[in-house]
Amino acid sequence: MSGADVLRVAAVQMTTGSDSTANVVVAARLVANAADLGARFIVLPEKWPLLQATSADPSQSLEGEWIAAARGWALQFGVAILVGSALETVPADGRAHNASVLIAPNGAVSAVYRKLHLFDVDVAGTTYRESATTLAGEDVVVADILGRRLGMSVCYDLRFPELYRALVDRGAEILAIPSAFTAVTGAAHWHVLLRARAIENQCFVIAANQVGRHANGTESYGHSVIIDPWGRILAETESGEGVIVADLDFAELRQIRASLPALAHRRKDLV
Repeated sequence: MSGADVLRVAAVQMTTGSDSTANVVVAARLVANAADLGARFIVLPEKWPLLQATSADPSQSLEGEWIAAARGWALQFGVAILVGSALETVPADGRAHNASVLIAPNGAVSAVYRKLHLFDVDVAGTTYRESATTLAGEDVVVADILGRRLGMSVCYDLRFPELYRALVDRGAEILAIPSAFTAVTGAAHWHVLLRARAIENQCFVIAANQVGRHANGTESYGHSVIIDPWGRILAETESGEGVIVADLDFAELRQIRASLPALAHRRKDLV
């Protein structure tokens, strides 16, 4: 592996609580751990500052303290950070966007993706209505970071393969899937869906998940993973807060796409 073809990345796993200040402190510690392990690109989980947009759990603008903190970490450690997602205020609507924010090593915001698919489901006796407090985004986002193409998505998006086809059509080599995947659906579907997205799109997948029971009574599955374009799990953590790292080998990605050219064989006339 040549240095130019290898990128060390990290996924951060957290149990977000009801105190956003405390959550920022935890995230800062875990980002520092990832940087100490040599990661140049660090992915945080979905809604790491706070899980819900209510009067007790406010959203913020992209100029607020949550994004400012992550920009400071990027600049401090000279790393790229994906603010898995945070709740972005939408003044005209009264709801929030579930916004994933990409930050360059110089601390600048490089791209913003607003979650397209909202989690309105009933699972194991628990009702989730993300649309009650969250406004869906409209745009597919692929961004340049550290010389690579990053396809951006969030959690429930994982169940919609057409989004990932759109990302790979726009040049994605890495798929970021920050999540708060539930314990019930995670046990059944998490690994299967993540490996499928990696295999069918011949991309690396970085899936940073929430873990454990949250103050709002929901429980997240954990099992944050980094997967290669062949569907192999390069790194995984199961329970508890922590960090995983892996080296992404883009020469291997090119070799997989060349030797098994499924992307080139697609019948786009059938869509």
